[in-house]
Amino acid sequence: MTFFKEVWDILVTYRDMLLSGVGYTMLIALIGTVIGLIIGLITGIIRTIPRSKKTGVRVIQKIVDIIITVYVEIFRGTPMMVQAMVIFWGYAFAAGGNTLPLIPAGIFIVSINTGAYMAEIVRGGIISIDKGQFEGAQAIGMNHFQTMVHVVIPQALRNILPSISNEFVINIKDTSVLNVIGVAELYYQATKIQTMNYKIFQTYVIISVIYFIMTFLITRLLRLAEKLLAGKNNYTIMGSQSNPEAEIHITEEAHGNGR
Repeated sequence: MTFFKEVWDILVTYRDMLLSGVGYTMLIALIGTVIGLIIGLITGIIRTIPRSKKTGVRVIQKIVDIIITVYVEIFRGTPMMVQAMVIFWGYAFAAGGNTLPLIPAGIFIVSINTGAYMAEIVRGGIISIDKGQFEGAQAIGMNHFQTMVHVVIPQALRNILPSISNEFVINIKDTSVLNVIGVAELYYQATKIQTMNYKIFQTYVIISVIYFIMTFLITRLLRLAEKLLAGKNNYTIMGSQSNPEAEIHITEEAHGNGR
C-alpha cells in the first residue's frame, strides 16, 4: 500500500510537470510525423520523375537522387540521440555559441529523422501501385506531377497508412532522446521529478504507464481511422445504367473467399 500511496502522491504533487511533458511529447511527435510525411511525399515524387532526354536535366536529376539517397542513409543509419547532439550543438558551434530554441529544435530533429524513414515508406507505397494507373493517367493527358497528386499518392497513402501510424507511435516514444539537449518532454520531466523526490522507481513506473496509455490510445484511434478509410465491404458495381441485371454485388463473404 505504501508504494501505491507514493505513486499517487507523485501524481498529485507533480501533475503540472507531467502534463507539460505529455503535451510537449505529443506536440513534437505529431508535428514531426506530419512534416516527416511531407518530406517523404516530396522525395517520393522527385524519385519517380521519368529520366529526361536532355543531358543537363538528366545530370541534375542524378545529383538530386544522390543527395536524397545520402540523406536517407545517414538519418536511417544513425541514432536520433546522436543526430540531436550533432544538430543542436553543431548549430551552436557554427553560430558562435547561440543555440536553437528547444521546442523548434526538437521538432526539426524528429522531422528530418522521420522524413528519412517516410521517404522509403512512400517509395514502397508508390511502387505498390499498379503501372496501369500511371499509364491511364498519362493516356488522359496528365503530367507526372498531376498523376502523382491526383492518382498515385491518394492510393499510396491508403496503402502505407499502417506504416505512418507506426512511425507516429515510435516518435511518441523516441522524443525521450531529446532530453539530451534539454527539451522538456515527458522523460525530461521524469528526470527532474526523481531528482527532487529521490523516488526513482516510483517515478519511472508512472512514466512507463503514461507512455503506454498514450501509445495504446493513439494506436486504437489510428486503427479506427484505417477502417474508416478502407470503406465498406458490401457494395455494388454498376455494370450498366439501364440494365439492373448487369450489377455485381460484392459482399463481405465474397471478400473473405477472395472473390
